[in-house]
Amino acid sequence: MRRNLSFLIFSLVVLAVLVSLGNWQVRRLNEKRAYLDEIEAMIDAAPVFLPANPDPDVDRFRAVRASGRLTGPEVHVLVSTRGFGAGYRVIQAFETQGRRALLDRGFIRLTDKNRARGTEPITVTGNLYWPDETDRFTPENDLPANIWYARDVPPLAAQLGTEEVMIIARETVPDDPAITPLPIDTSDIPNRHLEYVLTWYGLALTWVVMSAYFLHRRRVKET
Repeated sequence: MRRNLSFLIFSLVVLAVLVSLGNWQVRRLNEKRAYLDEIEAMIDAAPVFLPANPDPDVDRFRAVRASGRLTGPEVHVLVSTRGFGAGYRVIQAFETQGRRALLDRGFIRLTDKNRARGTEPITVTGNLYWPDETDRFTPENDLPANIWYARDVPPLAAQLGTEEVMIIARETVPDDPAITPLPIDTSDIPNRHLEYVLTWYGLALTWVVMSAYFLHRRRVKET
C-alpha cells in the first residue's frame, strides 16, 4: 500500500511537470501569435514616406512608398527560394528625397545576373528591414565575382555608398520583368509552439494511462 502511495505521489509530480510545460507552451503560442499579428499589421499598413531617421526597433517592417532613381552597380546576394530555386537577390542604391537607401529589388535567375538594366525613375512600395543573416558559418563574400552570401546592411551600405537603411520591395513601377519581388511576410518566421503544446499534453495523457495501468496491475497482484 505504501509503495502504491509513493508511486501515486511520484506520478502526480511528473504529471504536474508535463502539464506545466504544456501550459507554458500555450502562453508562448499566444505571445508568438500576437508578435506575428503585430508584424503583419506593420507590413500591411498604408505606406508612408521614408522616415527621416528610421529606428530599427520602431520602424522595423514599416510600410513605405518612395519615388526615385536606381544608381550605381548591383549587388547580388545568393539565395535559394521556394518556387524559384537558386538565384540572386538584387540590391542597389536608390536615390529618393535627396537620400540614398539600399533597395532589395527581388529575385533574379542565375542566367539573368549580368543583364544590364536601365536607371529610369521608379516608384517603390515596400517595407523597411534590417536583415541579420550572418553567423560564423556564413562564407566570405566573393567581391570580385559580385556574389554575396547575406544581406548584411553595414557592409552593403559601405559598398554602395548609402545610408544603413534597406527597403524590401513589394512592388516597383515600372517593374523589371526579369526581377520578381520577394516581399517580407511572416511565412519564414517559425511558430511551432502548437506542436510543442500537443507534445507535452500528449506525454501527460500517456503518463496518466501508464500510471493507471501500473497501479491497476499492482492491485491485481496484491489481491
